[in-house]
Amino acid sequence: MILDIIAYICILFLSPLNNDYTYEIALTMLPGVGCQTQRQLLDMVGSARQLFEMPKEELDELFGTHKEIVDAILSRSMFPQVEKELTFIEKNHIHVYFCSDSDYPQRLNLPGCEDSPTLLYVLGNVNLNPERAVSIVGTRKATPQGIELTQRLVTGFYGENISVISGLALGIDGAAHAAALDNGLPTVAVLAHGLDQLYPPLNRNLAKRMLANGGALVTERMSGTPLSPKIFPVRNRIIAALSDATIVVEASKSGGALITANIASSYHRELFAFPGRIDDKYSEGCNAIIASCKAMLIRNANDVFTNMGWERNITYVGKQTSIFPELTKEEQLLYDLLLQHPEIGMDTIRELCDLPLPKIATILLNLELKNVCRCLPGKIYKVIS
Repeated sequence: MILDIIAYICILFLSPLNNDYTYEIALTMLPGVGCQTQRQLLDMVGSARQLFEMPKEELDELFGTHKEIVDAILSRSMFPQVEKELTFIEKNHIHVYFCSDSDYPQRLNLPGCEDSPTLLYVLGNVNLNPERAVSIVGTRKATPQGIELTQRLVTGFYGENISVISGLALGIDGAAHAAALDNGLPTVAVLAHGLDQLYPPLNRNLAKRMLANGGALVTERMSGTPLSPKIFPVRNRIIAALSDATIVVEASKSGGALITANIASSYHRELFAFPGRIDDKYSEGCNAIIASCKAMLIRNANDVFTNMGWERNITYVGKQTSIFPELTKEEQLLYDLLLQHPEIGMDTIRELCDLPLPKIATILLNLELKNVCRCLPGKIYKVIS
């Protein structure tokens, strides 16, 4: 149960229920009516309340042979459960966002996302319309290298206005949320179930940290939704839609991370992946979407900034400027060379130092991972000052 988290966080957030969402919640409970159809109904009718106030003749014309939907609307058979949910929402200070609300996450309303939820339940206070947002996903069975890659990636966003989205699963998801908290970045977990429980239980303390530090738990599910394997892949479309780009750190050929990646691609969002060894099980998925040209290969946060066309915060100095990273003799040689040339290409670097090209490329990659330099378009390198 997540009730202890709710009780904990209610002390911090005492805002009242932001509206009466009786008809909006009831709309999501119509039998056999999915999110895309709900949105179509809203376009035709105007509002959820207007739908429930339509006379039988108009409903019959609207739904044709789907008599069960007409009966549900006329009888309002779901209203007792709606009232129960509204009580739960108000008691636990949960925010409700309907797709027509101004503070509903507008990325979910973009063309191509017609299957996005019409309604979201949110625990915590966070801006769901940030300037920049990335989703970071990967396997639950992350390797130590995958966890480290995730931490380095998120550390590269330090000092920037970037929200980190993931699914609170074990492995890469949890590492992404934790790294965001460590770097002072807002982070949002999209859950597959209602806010009356938390899965997996092992991430309960992580969820508490998120809520206590301005993060949020987001779901389209009402309280009391039973856990089942089929609800987790459906949740992944929200993870993909909430962000400008999805980054896959480690993934096998099948699984939730690849589902999220494919959805992000179908939503015309940018897709990135870290490459791995061809014989590593949890690099197969990343390598596959890179090879198919669905995802761009990245090595660090700088590659994300470059490919997204994002300018860094002009005050950005990097997290390690106060304690400069230790460099090897060869790394120091290239670093000194970069200091002498504000922007320098790979060919010029090769001409000015007595090292083979593969060795130079390896050293430059290590310097990027240490947040010492960055690679600009055209293989131009410059020191991070």
